[in-house]
Amino acid sequence: MRRTLNGYLPIEQYGLIGNLHTAALVGMDGSIDFMCWPEFDSPSVFCRLLDTNKGGHFSITPSADATTAKQQYLPFSNVLSTKFLCEEGVGVVSDFMHRPRPRARSHSHLMPWLVRSVEVIRGTMTFDMECFPAFDYARTHHKLEIERHAEGLGMTSNAEDRAAQTAVHQMDLRYVVGCMGNGSCPSICLVPTDHPGGLGQGVSARFTLQEGQRVFFDISVHLARFDPPLSMKYVETLMEDTLMYWLTWIRSCTYFGRWRENVERSALILKLLTYEPTGAVVAAVTFSLPEAIGNSGRNWDYRFTWVRDSAFTMYAFMRLGLNKEAKSYMSFVHRICRAKNPDGSLQIMYTLRGGREMAELVLPHLEGYRSCAPVRIGNGAADHLQLDIYGELLDAVYLYNKFSQPLSYDEWVDIRALVDHVCDTYDQPDMGIWEVRGLRQNFTYSKVQCWVAVDRGLRLIDKRDFPCSNRDRWRHTRDQIYEEIMARAWNPHLEMFTQSYESLETLDAAVLAMPLVFFCDGTDPRFVKTMRRIMLPPHRGGLTTNNLVFRYNAVETDDGLSGEEGTFSLCTFWLAEALSRASKANITLLYKAQVIIDEMIMYGNHLGLFSEEIDKSGKHLGNFPQAFTHIALISAAYNVDRALETSHP
Repeated sequence: MRRTLNGYLPIEQYGLIGNLHTAALVGMDGSIDFMCWPEFDSPSVFCRLLDTNKGGHFSITPSADATTAKQQYLPFSNVLSTKFLCEEGVGVVSDFMHRPRPRARSHSHLMPWLVRSVEVIRGTMTFDMECFPAFDYARTHHKLEIERHAEGLGMTSNAEDRAAQTAVHQMDLRYVVGCMGNGSCPSICLVPTDHPGGLGQGVSARFTLQEGQRVFFDISVHLARFDPPLSMKYVETLMEDTLMYWLTWIRSCTYFGRWRENVERSALILKLLTYEPTGAVVAAVTFSLPEAIGNSGRNWDYRFTWVRDSAFTMYAFMRLGLNKEAKSYMSFVHRICRAKNPDGSLQIMYTLRGGREMAELVLPHLEGYRSCAPVRIGNGAADHLQLDIYGELLDAVYLYNKFSQPLSYDEWVDIRALVDHVCDTYDQPDMGIWEVRGLRQNFTYSKVQCWVAVDRGLRLIDKRDFPCSNRDRWRHTRDQIYEEIMARAWNPHLEMFTQSYESLETLDAAVLAMPLVFFCDGTDPRFVKTMRRIMLPPHRGGLTTNNLVFRYNAVETDDGLSGEEGTFSLCTFWLAEALSRASKANITLLYKAQVIIDEMIMYGNHLGLFSEEIDKSGKHLGNFPQAFTHIALISAAYNVDRALETSHP
């Protein structure tokens, strides 16, 4: 729980809470160091994760030096509990954002509150509380107002900078105390406090709790007369509602395999990354966490919905029997299909409400995580050409029709137009799944997914007898793409599928998806040779080190960026799943797949959360927690578990 000399916690020492509109990261030292408010893509209010001095935080930490910390989620929920232990006592900080109790007659509406409960369960413990907001990415001045005789503290923004993505909201911090049975109550005095580097005052307090005493802190958007009175009973009810919401939701999960606990935690995290009003899925709640420590520039904003990530998320939910989420996302897909580009294409990513504008800006006043500048908001990849998105989307739609709900005719018309578009454009070079910032190429993975798009369209015709006047063209295009990949993406001298038609000596872990999407069988000799080459260490021409897989060799590959990066957790899970597909010809590969999943779970943090990448020392890199990684964990666990059940050693 100790911060480094420059004031940062490791990325993996955070837990996530949220309410399906926004989320916050809570460190093991009891500090909320990241929160955008009131929605995922709103400007940040707390952002110490990206600037320890200016970013703002809301911390509740024990005053005693000799204190250890343990952190866990309450069972089957996203309510986070941080326990502090020392000789004098044991204290617990519980954090949550309210979710209404399912099918409740009262308290059925969402209260947009961040609630922090502090209690002592043994002895006596003194805590230090600091609340230093930094509105609008720490760009906007604010003023502090304290109501001494009201329920608590009011903080309002005095907006001088109107460059925010959304309006800056007036915000309240309130508290309520719980006394012991003998009437003994804790005393709290909130003190206006200046914060170095801040653009307005915050508050601090030191308070002591005895066993049985409790304090609730509540942050909310100021709702004036609509804000209900704060009381211990009311906040306890909100906490009970939230626990029941998550328990009821995860009970619908149908996975009961070897990695059940990890799969359910990944499902709960993916649900936290879902934006309830539209059904869109945010790729991660954070922005600009670096993929390499240093100044490589590999820092991106992930608070948007990628067609690719969301399609994979829909697949993961369906595999777990969570079909309601799949239906919500299909509604989102239907909307974006009805607002296609003039040429019939989709944008690779959208805002959570289906918008297209997300201009990439640099915030030079923030130093970045561990001084890893630049800090970016928005994402310049929005206008990329990435042809793989159609295959990923069509595959998810095909599975939705198979496992969740039959497609309607109107939905089929949208899908038919997308397949026609793929037939028109599949032969173009693009920027690929990894969103390179260099030259366009004919990426092998993109071509494979174009094949998937047309193949799934044809399968839907066969399954549902949907009308399609271009059926013969689709069949011809599907076969042509397949033959082209086998001819142009295969290097017969190195015996491997290459990254692109232009880079015939470059290895790319994305081709591990070939048998996962049924482009080829996992036992196909060409694929097996490619997979075995990927499993070699980098110094021998491979991409694997310590059973962790790089997506490609960033030093030797021109992706338009400088520097190295960590191993890509998605690719490691893809390797495990690919090994299970290849194990039909070699059963020992199935054991290897199980070992890789077990080791990857070990690399997850203490709560089972994963970022995008893992560095050579086992630390997390990139935005956190990452939807892509948790999706791949679910898929690998599901399919490897199924292979283990049917194997006969």
